[in-house]
Amino acid sequence: MATQIVIDYTGDTAHQFDPADAAAVAETERRLKKLTGSGFTAAKRLNDNRGEVVRTFETAANEMLFTPRLQGG
Repeated sequence: MATQIVIDYTGDTAHQFDPADAAAVAETERRLKKLTGSGFTAAKRLNDNRGEVVRTFETAANEMLFTPRLQGG
């Protein structure tokens, strides 16, 4: 199972999916496009626990994290 974690003002939500399931992959791609289109940054976790910003969906990414744009006040 792979996971997309979305962090927002309500906390965090984990969306798990099977990369072998075409419908689940399509849904995760839609989520990535929607979130990045509204200002979220997407990053995938690398094997050495570092992160790398991504702009397109990668089925090989085990974990993706979405963080909202920071706002000053």
